[in-house]
Amino acid sequence: MAKKGKKFIEAKKLVDTSILYAVEEAVELVKKTNVAKFDATVDVAMRLGVDPRKADQQIRGAMVLPHGTGKTRSVLVFAKGEKAKEAEAAGAEFVGDSDMITKIQQGWMDFDVVVATPDMMAEVGKLGRVLGPRGLMPNPKTGTVTMDVTKAINEIKAGKVEYRLDKAGIIHVPIGKVSFDNEKLADNFKAIFGTILKAKPSAAKGTYVKSVAISSTMGPGIKVASESLEK
Repeated sequence: MAKKGKKFIEAKKLVDTSILYAVEEAVELVKKTNVAKFDATVDVAMRLGVDPRKADQQIRGAMVLPHGTGKTRSVLVFAKGEKAKEAEAAGAEFVGDSDMITKIQQGWMDFDVVVATPDMMAEVGKLGRVLGPRGLMPNPKTGTVTMDVTKAINEIKAGKVEYRLDKAGIIHVPIGKVSFDNEKLADNFKAIFGTILKAKPSAAKGTYVKSVAISSTMGPGIKVASESLEK
């Protein structure tokens, strides 16, 4: 187990692990417990009462946060002809088809998000083993397989985040930076929380949201009282 630094240990003393904090209190505490020297990302972790092994209890999607993520992401678009020109006009950093596929197969990975038009997916599928494990494979559920490349690029640039249930039944989502105003972080938290509530599978039984915590990149986790937000 990695040894915790002195700053982390001191920061953790500020968090009472026996209580659940209101969203606004949790956001303020995230800032106080941030030990990074850079503008750290604030993340939300939601443990859900679903079975990730069952297909009818999978949760995956995407949404645009009200105040963005504070991070500029480079976009790669797989498209041809007029759609390629449209992607370039919309501000995609990289646009191509077979040339980009070859480049990735040779080890190039200098991009953050991948968008593809439906007609390109047969070719893009060849990159499944490379893009899949990194969470970069285009998917209709997250709006990254689409003919409306302009909309997809604009949403990504505006602060679109993807959420996906992992094998442990947890969803991790970034909601901004430590430098954000408290109100903006709280708004982003409530937006993603509400979206995941609506995404509850009909097959899920019992308690849906088991626990919620937020933390900065290198800071301790802070448990959030979510009951009032579920009403």
